[in-house]
Amino acid sequence: MNNCYVSKNYRSYTSAASKAKIDCEEILRQNGYKNIGLPRSIRASEAYGFFKNFFSVLLAALRLPRGATFVLQYPLKKYYAFLCRVARWKGCTVVTIIHDLRSLRRKKVIIDKEIRDLNRSSRLIVHNEAMKRWLQEQGCRSRVTVLSIFDYLSDARPLPLPFRRPLEIVFAGTFSYKRSCFPAKLPAATSSYLLNMYGNPGDIADLEVRPVIRYKGVFNADILISKIEGHFGLVWDGPEITTCAGGHGEYLLYNNPHKTSLYIRCHLPVIIWSRSALAPFVRENGIGILVDSLEELEPICATLAEDEYLTMRQNTERVAERLRTGCYLSEALEESMTNDE
Repeated sequence: MNNCYVSKNYRSYTSAASKAKIDCEEILRQNGYKNIGLPRSIRASEAYGFFKNFFSVLLAALRLPRGATFVLQYPLKKYYAFLCRVARWKGCTVVTIIHDLRSLRRKKVIIDKEIRDLNRSSRLIVHNEAMKRWLQEQGCRSRVTVLSIFDYLSDARPLPLPFRRPLEIVFAGTFSYKRSCFPAKLPAATSSYLLNMYGNPGDIADLEVRPVIRYKGVFNADILISKIEGHFGLVWDGPEITTCAGGHGEYLLYNNPHKTSLYIRCHLPVIIWSRSALAPFVRENGIGILVDSLEELEPICATLAEDEYLTMRQNTERVAERLRTGCYLSEALEESMTNDE
């Protein structure tokens, strides 16, 4: 049976969304899937991207073999429904890897329309059990396989950081008063931890006067692993420190943030919201600490024993090796093709 996918243009290596999809393409290739579109490219130009993706989709529609297994990455904008129709006409099995559910995150897309689109796919690979349950509750009829966590391909080596206080907590992302403004509500200074921030600076200038915050810069996603310094990675979003609130914060109830995979590849145990969809994965693998509020950071960092931390770090290194080699998507692809629920 022919196994194939369609590649596209990506606007940046530094974007988490681009990195996740590029890695998925590479893991598909490693598993014997063939790109039937145009070769992948990295160009920031919006016009170039539009025409490149348009012609890549047309070429894929023409090249798609009858009876093939065709993997699509969702969302694919207006091209998704078109390719699903072509695949159905050619008797193909469509497997969709979901990266983002717009009706959950933005709440501007009509849920019924998104479910109708996803039902065009024979099989779905979703982030976690919470996302699977939500889709099925909304009427999704496709066979669903759970990914567990996104892989993170890179040969870069993490920077070792000895256990010492204050502990250094990493946050990768853009600080913005419209989205992730919770750092502005952390204590101005504390003796138990520091927050090292990486990514697009956004409104970071407003925070640099706070001794607890250190801005470290923005780096290519493939070399970021060798640049990050810290003891923990922080998985949190929204405007509050007492809970993950707002559209982006509440999305953590269903989403697997790609920054979690980045932290693990850096051999950093994670500090994560206890209600997030990824919290069970962190707990079951012993790779971090679950918190209800960021007000817990100070006492946790002040009292954490070195042997407790080193155990979490060893567990994290074990999971990191699986992320580095693309194990999670490879296993999900195999399970998806044998999943006959």
